[in-house]
Amino acid sequence: MKQLRKDGRPIKVAMVTNIPAPYRIPVYENLVRHEDMDLCVFFCSGREPDRAWDLQQASYKQIYFKEKFLTYRGRFIHCNPDVWSRLREFAPDVVVTTGFNPSFIFAYIYARMHGARHVAMTDGTYFTEGTLSWVHRLVRRWVYGGTRAFIGASQGSFELYRSYGIGQDQMFQSHLCANNAIYHPRLSDDGKRFDFVFSARFIAAKNPDFAMAVAQMVARKIGRRTSLLMMGSGELDDELRRRAAEIAVDVDVVFAGFVKQTDLPDHYASARVMLFPTQIDTWGVVANEAFAAGVPVIVTPMAGVAGDLVLDGRNGRVLPLDVDAWAEAAATLLRDTSQREQFARHGMAHVQSFSYEHAAQGIYDAVRYSLKRA
Repeated sequence: MKQLRKDGRPIKVAMVTNIPAPYRIPVYENLVRHEDMDLCVFFCSGREPDRAWDLQQASYKQIYFKEKFLTYRGRFIHCNPDVWSRLREFAPDVVVTTGFNPSFIFAYIYARMHGARHVAMTDGTYFTEGTLSWVHRLVRRWVYGGTRAFIGASQGSFELYRSYGIGQDQMFQSHLCANNAIYHPRLSDDGKRFDFVFSARFIAAKNPDFAMAVAQMVARKIGRRTSLLMMGSGELDDELRRRAAEIAVDVDVVFAGFVKQTDLPDHYASARVMLFPTQIDTWGVVANEAFAAGVPVIVTPMAGVAGDLVLDGRNGRVLPLDVDAWAEAAATLLRDTSQREQFARHGMAHVQSFSYEHAAQGIYDAVRYSLKRA
């Protein structure tokens, strides 16, 4: 049933977010298919300096604020000067914000002062926000107090919301997802050049050196040289290449650099197991991509996908950051082809429900809920 404004026009929804991420653009494309929603996505920036995504032309309305951001401890803090004027021009009925940068706070205040409903959206989890200061928590409590509906990417996001006293009926899931349709899984070992694949920025929080240590220990456990495909780039690139040379007798490390979205399926399909040893990750779309390609995933409990997408002992392993434990699990998957293929099949089946359509539906349901009378 359509929910229109009193003047008979669609509900105007302003989505205020950081940048046009490739895994969110198709979600917005699905949202605009709802005839009762007039969606406009407001971006704080066209692209942050540490992202090299290829972006396609969008069919939904989009507005880019005047770019202005600060950097602090590797994070980009957006403080766009025209948030207020741009929102006033659009005159939304609902404002969705995806964080707590100054630009998002301005958008929240705009909604409160102009009678628009506010919806909070986060990829964060109870774990990833566990070290926030009391000031950050106070700001969240203040914003959540004036928020009608809450969107989270994972069960970890819901746990975070519950810690602020948010009721289950106010929470809606919009998980992060990959384009499952472009992947062509290859379950047999034919054509698989690599034992392992790692895909992330080369920064300390992603633990690329840990992945290399696991590959080396696996080689010693199974009595042969292993191979590791490293997809990504970043500040640790030179250090990792030096390390790769040091362990070359045990591990054949191949650096693919930044891989374009269109080339990802073949790269993932060339590996047997994915290593995802992140120290902290609100979700981890690389796990979606690996499963879609038919590759089991070993991940830490600190990633949002753990327990939602990656199910320990069913389609992968969820293990603490212990090299020996990871090496034992990885060696088992290399030795036991039957278990590896079983994990791969379960991963391929499970990831299908993590689709752009389902992610869009979560946002749509949250918006409609926010418009209910209090």
